[in-house]
Amino acid sequence: MTVRQLLYSKEEFARRGNEIYETQIRPQVEEGNRGKIVAIDIETEAFEVADDTITASERLLKRHPYAQIWRVRIGHQAVHRFGISRL
Repeated sequence: MTVRQLLYSKEEFARRGNEIYETQIRPQVEEGNRGKIVAIDIETEAFEVADDTITASERLLKRHPYAQIWRVRIGHQAVHRFGISRL
């Protein structure tokens, strides 16, 4: 099992991940994928889309074993939620 070391502060990690998603990935994936997960390597800007975080992350790690992964749920502000859903 590969142990990955975080290379950035939490703030920098989030800033980079959100910036890559908003400027490069979102326009490519948003249509027809609402609710799916995007796993993004914040260093290479490679990404994978899947129905869940584990699948998206595993696919990305197969291509980039040392990926610094930021995850986004397409069309939502957070990957996970707590409490009652009010749709």
